[in-house]
Amino acid sequence: MSLKYALPLLAAALTLSAPTARADTVGCITTSWKLVGANHKVCVEAFHDAKVPGVTCHVSQARTGGVSGSLGLAQDPSQFSLACRQTGPITLPAKLPESDTVFSEDTSILFKETRVVRLWDKANNTLVYVAISRKLIDGAPANSISTVPVMPWGNR
Repeated sequence: MSLKYALPLLAAALTLSAPTARADTVGCITTSWKLVGANHKVCVEAFHDAKVPGVTCHVSQARTGGVSGSLGLAQDPSQFSLACRQTGPITLPAKLPESDTVFSEDTSILFKETRVVRLWDKANNTLVYVAISRKLIDGAPANSISTVPVMPWGNR
């Protein structure tokens, strides 16, 4: 199979295997004004863990502006932060995988993404969320972590 056909098939496979968590944009803050094109900014998005009701995560990510950013051709830097909290009663599924991708978002036009993976720390009854930057060639050097202890919700 030629590279001409392999790349679109690989992109389609990655899209189809992506998690279904949808993030809502909370807001963006301009970090650097650009004369032409969009400004550089940091955007905050919120998403819910689809398999663990009662957990909400917020991720902030740097967004490249300028002409390439405006056209969607820029590669965003691997700069982000993650915070996850209990926002309601937590209901754990009967069989919680040790590790599961709960969110991913492309940060460049080719093969770079920010991914949030949930780990289950059974010994401490804690959900661990790790955000990583994935680049097809370089691996995942940038990361951020947040933990959510599974506790009763509200007054009993």
